[in-house]
Amino acid sequence: MRALLQRVSRASVKIDGQTISEIGKGLLILVGVGHEDRENQAMFLAEKIANLRIFEDQQGKTNLSILDVKGEAIVVSQFTLYADSRKGRRPSFTDAALPELAEPLVNQFVELLRGHGVPTQTGQFGAHMLVEIHNDGPVTIWLDTSSGKRRSSSSQKRSSDHWSTVSSSEHCT
Repeated sequence: MRALLQRVSRASVKIDGQTISEIGKGLLILVGVGHEDRENQAMFLAEKIANLRIFEDQQGKTNLSILDVKGEAIVVSQFTLYADSRKGRRPSFTDAALPELAEPLVNQFVELLRGHGVPTQTGQFGAHMLVEIHNDGPVTIWLDTSSGKRRSSSSQKRSSDHWSTVSSSEHCT
């Protein structure tokens, strides 16, 4: 699963001009589901997000979680987080799970987040939505449960399929 978190001072979701979700201080969470994702990924993300310290304390340090600040969340399903645009000019979405897997897993993620004590509203799965955010900071965090492997920046190279970081000891002319 992938999640893009945006710390917001407020956010809302509208469908056909009608507001279906609206929050003050908290997180707008875009969630994407991949083919291999299951309940354990949803559990990991819900716990991680509920306790992630990305809100400022009285000294201005990002030391507080959404629970600490009594914030709220809006979760919006976003299959485009699985876009693959390495080749061509039209992104491929073949890595995104089909709705039959994605929708129940997104719903489960929402319930898990609520279970951690985060008041959570949602968008509408599969609908065309107008998502309005007031990004606070701005603070935007990317979470991806699909890979436990980390690549060392000194070992990454540019390949014909994708861009990677080049070691600072290498020079480009």
